Amino acid sequence: MLRTYSFILFLCLAFFSCSPREVRDAQLVVSTADSLRAEGQMYSDSVQLAQAYETLDKWQLIYPDDYAHACYHYGRLLREKEDPVTAMQVFINAAHSRTHDYHILGRIYSNMGSICHLAGEYPLSYDMYEQSANMFLRDGDTIAYFYALNDMAFELAEQKRKDDALTIIRQIEENCTDYNVLTKTLETRAEACLNVQQYDSVVYYSHLLCSRGNSEPTTFLLRAKAYSMMGCKDSSVYYAQYVLSISNELFDQNSALYILTHNDDSKDREDVRQISADRSDVQKLIEIHQSKLSQAVQLLEQDLNRKPDLRWLYAIIGTLVIISCIIGIYIYRKYKKQELLTQKIDVLEKTANTIQEKKDELSEHYLTSHKNIENEIENRCSMLRTNDSIKKTLAWKNYSKMCNVVDKRFYFLASKLRNKYSLNETEVRLCILTLLECEYDRMAELLYRSSTSIGTLKIRVARKLGTTAKELRRYLIDNVCIT
Repeated sequence: MLRTYSFILFLCLAFFSCSPREVRDAQLVVSTADSLRAEGQMYSDSVQLAQAYETLDKWQLIYPDDYAHACYHYGRLLREKEDPVTAMQVFINAAHSRTHDYHILGRIYSNMGSICHLAGEYPLSYDMYEQSANMFLRDGDTIAYFYALNDMAFELAEQKRKDDALTIIRQIEENCTDYNVLTKTLETRAEACLNVQQYDSVVYYSHLLCSRGNSEPTTFLLRAKAYSMMGCKDSSVYYAQYVLSISNELFDQNSALYILTHNDDSKDREDVRQISADRSDVQKLIEIHQSKLSQAVQLLEQDLNRKPDLRWLYAIIGTLVIISCIIGIYIYRKYKKQELLTQKIDVLEKTANTIQEKKDELSEHYLTSHKNIENEIENRCSMLRTNDSIKKTLAWKNYSKMCNVVDKRFYFLASKLRNKYSLNETEVRLCILTLLECEYDRMAELLYRSSTSIGTLKIRVARKLGTTAKELRRYLIDNVCIT
């Protein structure tokens, strides 16, 4: 019997240590694609990349990281070949892989967000960029994280939510010093201003972008649109023509041709007709591309709304039940043969019941004490919240004295926040106001901050404590005051 088990163990080790040749070849392709990407190039052999993707798809449970990388490179290649539908499916497959390579997941979600953006699904694109930002944050890549935040702000700008977009941009500016990231936020500011008809600001930010060395077509197209809406036809025509000379993107060409059609008074009728015909050709290509993009977005929406397949869970439960029954029968027969062992088990069961009763008693006592303390905290919060002289009651202006008052009333809350969680003065004050359930306007008044920044501050503090902004007050009561 022992020799049989040894033989089975040897076969398992040989299977997992000796990967098939096709897997090693697929891993080599992925490794080469990673190296090219690091140098700013793309792996262009679609046949080998597709084969690597299909091979690793069969082995994704054993090589999840290699599979995720294969999905990323293959999906990017499909996007370049204008096949967003298949690309989206590949990215979705990568998102469902069990990889812990958060950097590649961040890039994958970013590509999904880009496809949604091109399809005009800005809220969904925002969600994908938010997922991308979370992945980059978990990976510790702060630069990529701030780029993803800027992408989120851009999607808000597209929805004419300028204030929300600027809130995120200010968060970037407060925490990021990278020149390229900060330059990119100027483009988002310009887009936000364009969508709310602040055309002077668009021109200002576009000039600022150029002064920082940004010469992308988007910069000049923004300026052309702004001048067109301001009635400066000559300037809008100049920049529209320049965009046509440097950009091959269909959407850029369509916008530039639109401006030339409506603003170029120097063209005769035949020239105008030719420009209109060119724009019609571009629009036909866009319609074809938009149809594919819409299908890709539908794939994503179906994946987000689908119910999880629990058949594997049922299979595991069924297997465990069968194994449990077999073990139970075996134990029962052993008990029948060993009367003494049965008696010992009875004694152990009685002892366990006694211990359980004591445990239940202690648990009940703990819950009662917990409830009493919580009621006491709520009562004190209610008294302070309705007290118009809250600044005086808590000695709000004297931070040290305020902490002493809060410690006495709320079980050393301030000291725990400072010592255990290393919160600064502003963060401690925010936690206290959150505990008191103050409105955002009241918080902003007491913290000398704008109302729009309170939400961002609250999210940052909650993240430090290991919770969410929504659950911050409950966390303060259960895990800081009472614990």
